[in-house]
Amino acid sequence: MVRNHHQSRDAGARSAPGGTVAPGNAAQAEAWNGADGEFWTRQQDRTERRFRHLTPHLLTAAGLRPESRVVDIGCGAGGTTLAAARIATGGSVLGVDLSGQMLAAARGRAAAAGLRQVTFAQADAQVYAFRQGDFDLAISRFGVMFFADPAAAFARIAGALRPRGRLAFLCWRGLPENPYLSVPFGALAPYVQLPDLGAPGAPGPFSLEDADRIRALLAGAGFQRIAVRAVDEPLWMGADPDDVVASLLEMPMSRAMFEGIGAERRDEALAALRGALAGHQGPDGVLLGGAAWLVTAVRP
Repeated sequence: MVRNHHQSRDAGARSAPGGTVAPGNAAQAEAWNGADGEFWTRQQDRTERRFRHLTPHLLTAAGLRPESRVVDIGCGAGGTTLAAARIATGGSVLGVDLSGQMLAAARGRAAAAGLRQVTFAQADAQVYAFRQGDFDLAISRFGVMFFADPAAAFARIAGALRPRGRLAFLCWRGLPENPYLSVPFGALAPYVQLPDLGAPGAPGPFSLEDADRIRALLAGAGFQRIAVRAVDEPLWMGADPDDVVASLLEMPMSRAMFEGIGAERRDEALAALRGALAGHQGPDGVLLGGAAWLVTAVRP
């Protein structure tokens, strides 16, 4: 249903060549090379279907060209990396992520698609030794909200771009604007302890919900021509409520939520969740709204 809100989805790994994990990211590195990484690797096809209406906004805003040299921050199992490579046929695309499991899947997908211009690095974008000015474009689909030090991270990304290089990313707006999460959370709240999403601005899915904060961070990193635009699209959650619930129950976050509540209360919670989801069932499955910021900026 959602990514684990307690863990990072930017880039990072203890074994990263060219850099180590940034301070504060050790727990994220452990999780995303463990149960969380395994779960989201299995979920990759669902993830691509979920974001199929949002991803084209990112790719269009990025302004990809056949000769583009691209870095994809928090690339996961490579969905956006491969999409960029299908446009940058004469360029290159580097996918950077924390999770070794997800990167292994990404490499397999790239090889199967014959995309030889794609490479991947298990690395922490906050400290990774990018070559200065090596890229025309940096992109990210929901991979930049979890930096322990976002100011340092965006400065490093800016340094990896050539002069007039472009940054384009998607990040979530606030929880109340996002039914994909508020609907299931609202149904479950009477029965379980919901996950702590952290203080405003703390690393997490909604750390960049404030458009003014985004502008300030990017300006501080040296970016110019900063644009922050609201994008709203339906997210595919599953074929039907039972499918959504089954996927949800596989999540490490969900196992923590349901731990120790008792079988009867668990059944009540899941019945409430199915009921809430049923109201959003359509011919294409269960759809819930997703509200994002589409952000673009240019290195001078």
